[in-house]
Amino acid sequence: MGKTKNTKFKRPPFSPDGLAATPVKQAVEESEDEDCPAAELLDKLQSPSADVREYACASISRVVQQSQTIPGFLQRDAVRKIGPLLLDRSLPVRETAAGALRNLSACGGPEVCEDMVRQDVLTSLSALLRECCAGFDLTSPAMKGQKHKVEDVANEAVNLLWNLCESSSTAVSVFNKSALLDVLLHCLQRHPQNMELAISAAHCLHTVTEENSELVRSVNAGVFGILDNILSSTHTSMEYTLLRTLAAGSLWNLKSSLSSAQQSQTLTALAATLSQSLILDAGALIPELWHAESARLSKETTSATESDHTDERPAEMEEDVREEKMNGRKPNGQMSKTKSDISDLLPRDRLELREAKALLSAQQTSLEIIVNMCCSDEPSDDEWEEMSSSDESEMCADGMSDTNSSLFSPLCLSAELHTILLNHSIPQQVLKKAEFPSAAALELCSKNPFWKCLLKKMHRVQCRALTCLHNILSSMDTESLGGASGLQAVALHLSSLVFSSADVLKDEEFLEAVTSALRSLLQIMATKNIPQCMSPHQLMSFCEAATSCELVSVRVNALAILGITGSSLAKEKNTEDTLQLIGNALLNVATKDTNLVVCGEALDALFDVFADGDEAEKAGKNINLLSSLKALQPGFRAKLRKEGKGKYSPDQLCVLDNIRINLKRFIGYLENLQKK
Repeated sequence: MGKTKNTKFKRPPFSPDGLAATPVKQAVEESEDEDCPAAELLDKLQSPSADVREYACASISRVVQQSQTIPGFLQRDAVRKIGPLLLDRSLPVRETAAGALRNLSACGGPEVCEDMVRQDVLTSLSALLRECCAGFDLTSPAMKGQKHKVEDVANEAVNLLWNLCESSSTAVSVFNKSALLDVLLHCLQRHPQNMELAISAAHCLHTVTEENSELVRSVNAGVFGILDNILSSTHTSMEYTLLRTLAAGSLWNLKSSLSSAQQSQTLTALAATLSQSLILDAGALIPELWHAESARLSKETTSATESDHTDERPAEMEEDVREEKMNGRKPNGQMSKTKSDISDLLPRDRLELREAKALLSAQQTSLEIIVNMCCSDEPSDDEWEEMSSSDESEMCADGMSDTNSSLFSPLCLSAELHTILLNHSIPQQVLKKAEFPSAAALELCSKNPFWKCLLKKMHRVQCRALTCLHNILSSMDTESLGGASGLQAVALHLSSLVFSSADVLKDEEFLEAVTSALRSLLQIMATKNIPQCMSPHQLMSFCEAATSCELVSVRVNALAILGITGSSLAKEKNTEDTLQLIGNALLNVATKDTNLVVCGEALDALFDVFADGDEAEKAGKNINLLSSLKALQPGFRAKLRKEGKGKYSPDQLCVLDNIRINLKRFIGYLENLQKK
């Protein structure tokens, strides 16, 4: 409806996979007293036996993965009972207690995290983390073979801290006041000894540095030195790639505390790191890793059989993991009651799978960082460029709320950042990731219950690439994006993605990303007079699918695409039939859609398409555009008066009032045409 705004990526709570937690309020509370083991397990926490306490914590960690059990634990004061065990004299109890709280925070959602912070779990957690850091280098050689090492405890504790800070601003405030940055940096520097701990710390650091001005003011050269050292590491493993990417994200968050000269150097290092991550061909590497794991496990199985030695516990644990991961997903890929990326659900002997997961996480994070590089949090008035034909009303403040597809024009990148990204081929790499995932990788991963967890991650990488593409399109020149033919090919590919599978139409995040990217791309092509490449059938099929989506922003994007395409076609010859199809589609939405923002976008698109040109004039007469607009005008005005103030934001009302005015003027324009 006139403007588009760059998307700023905000990570959903908790998961590096981006899976949202199930709120406790949505749990089946009536089940809390039926077959709920909460009371028995919480009683066992008081046992004098460390083994019993460990068993109870481990059991709680598993049980709370079923969200309907969480209210039963919370009502029995589970947090206050588990919290002190973070400082238990037994290391195994500390680890399992941290794991139980970690899973409780991940599966319980933001409200549980806030409750945990209110119950002062961070005091015990901070003390535990400091003790762990003090003990990293004091571990005796005799302890190296033990299962429960200090670093394992620290890893659970860091993940709990990450969950809390991801969800609670209070937790971030406590983090700042408790000077926990030094603790995270200590864990981060353990990457030569324990990569899993370092990556957990890097994830947490990436989270707590985001929009944290208090922390930014407190960082010193030592912090940047640690992060720079990680960026300059030359290890080629996928886990190191992820570690470097997360460090790059933290540096981006902290950049404002650097001098101008340091910022320039840092941006170059960031772009190099992101490029090194994105240039990796996950479509080829994932099948290679899959085959490597199959060969290794086959060889190990043969060796184990020949030695006639069987360890039943790992196999049993793997079977448990398989059930938990498969039961945790609905057919459409969404989480149901369990969460697949908490605690130790990925077995440590799945080395190649860990590498594949790290690769996809690195590429997803890289794209998210680029998304945030290409947007501004608080744009000034003179930074926005009005793209709407509907600008007559002076009532309106610029813009609309993000919830219903704020329509702003993207800000251009700074010249320096633009050059840096181009020098590292970032636009081309984003385009390639928008075409991901590969069929071969999808097929192999779908065959293995362990590797199936990568299917969602592969699609998420593509989704982030589409969002990234939307943000960078306006700031890159045509040649850097492949020239006219390259842009046309990308447009065809984006339109085809909507029909790539039946599940796509159920994935609102993906639909929003692909329609936003296509909208931006077609707008760029129109301004540069690059011919549109979709056939009328492709265009109408695409928009019909998109306008049936429940998400308002997807419907708005589809209507804008019709408007952009139609206004371009109106300048060409022999386009009357296609303009009629577009006009009828827009009129149908403007008349029938229940959301005024969507109706307004449809009307705005009609103004653009039929504003000028012989082809548009003929098409408008054929579809009775004037009489149709006259018929819907009273209803639009009445609905705006009746629903406006209670249902829509002030900014939205301004834009809608603008459209009301333009509708009246456009009807007058059509009447004058008819008189000629």
